[in-house]
Amino acid sequence: MTQDGRIDFLYLNEQDMIDAGVLNMQECINVMEDVFGILSTEDYRMGGRENNSHGMVVSFPDEPEHKSMPVNGPDRRFCAMPAYLGGEYRIAGCKWYGSNLDNKDKNLPRSILTMNLNDADTGAPLAFMSANLLSAWRTGAIPGVGVRYLAKPDSKVVAVLGAGAIGSSTAIALLLEAKNAEVFKIYDVDESQSQILKEDLEEKFPNVSIQIVYSIEDAVRETDILNLATSGEANPKIESEWIKPGALIIGSSSGNFDPDFVINNVRLVVDNWKMYEEVKYEDVYPYNTLEMGVLGRLFLDWIHEDRMTSDIIMNVGDIIKGNVHARENDDDIVIFALGGQPLYDIAWGYKVYQNALEKDIGTKLNLWETAFQAR
Repeated sequence: MTQDGRIDFLYLNEQDMIDAGVLNMQECINVMEDVFGILSTEDYRMGGRENNSHGMVVSFPDEPEHKSMPVNGPDRRFCAMPAYLGGEYRIAGCKWYGSNLDNKDKNLPRSILTMNLNDADTGAPLAFMSANLLSAWRTGAIPGVGVRYLAKPDSKVVAVLGAGAIGSSTAIALLLEAKNAEVFKIYDVDESQSQILKEDLEEKFPNVSIQIVYSIEDAVRETDILNLATSGEANPKIESEWIKPGALIIGSSSGNFDPDFVINNVRLVVDNWKMYEEVKYEDVYPYNTLEMGVLGRLFLDWIHEDRMTSDIIMNVGDIIKGNVHARENDDDIVIFALGGQPLYDIAWGYKVYQNALEKDIGTKLNLWETAFQAR
């Protein structure tokens, strides 16, 4: 934006985003760690009554009254996720996406995402960008932060449930941070997805044994670090006796656990508990549903059912800052529950935008020379 009122902004298509470094997982993990530090100081705002809303969702009825209206289906929704992030970023933005599991029949990803960044003072647009890779890589990077701070350093066996877009990006982050990993197990109901991920990881991590397994139990047993990244109606049942002492379980999606075992035997860590508390003003019990299934919402359900209280839940930012400790001993099992916040997208989008400016990547577009109603 110039002093004479002209506003230009940068358009970045998917290839531009790749050229500007959106796939740099190591840098993305570091940026996500920064975000958690900012969260712990509360220098941020999201939407909602308490300024901690994940976003606003538009869903559809099972039987629409209007012929042209979309019909409800797995992962079928639109979502707007606005936020402001402070600290060194001091940037506002909004991720917007439409999602439909049936997209795969049209050779399209399940969700189609875009992101815009805005000047925090004037509101002027700075960038409009393709955001599928942005969102997938930041989602994958957060489990990497979890491994960095919550996993045992000698973890040797890593596994993912789900080998789709999120499972694939997460796998890279897990192996970048699990420095002593020797075995990486992949389970997906679609074996072809497992095979694609296996081949990709074998190329990137030649010193790790990449294995496809054929049951959830095989993925969980003897595993030090487990990531859940299923989609649609999948809600994998994790039997308590399968879980290895000292394991870290990361929930990028939901999972079906024995509540009594988890509440009494597992250390619970979340990305931002205030975001889940905001859900109580936006939704009704049960909060953890097939449409909006994440482990933080599952914890909300258990609190609603008087099974537990929120005082046993830790924020990962407080662990990073050293205010609390994730583990009391090596056999502690830790669950790290992730819910997704626009703050992550804004931070990673801003870094990629800065890279694009530095490298002269993207297309400059003009909003106006002088606003018609400037006054």
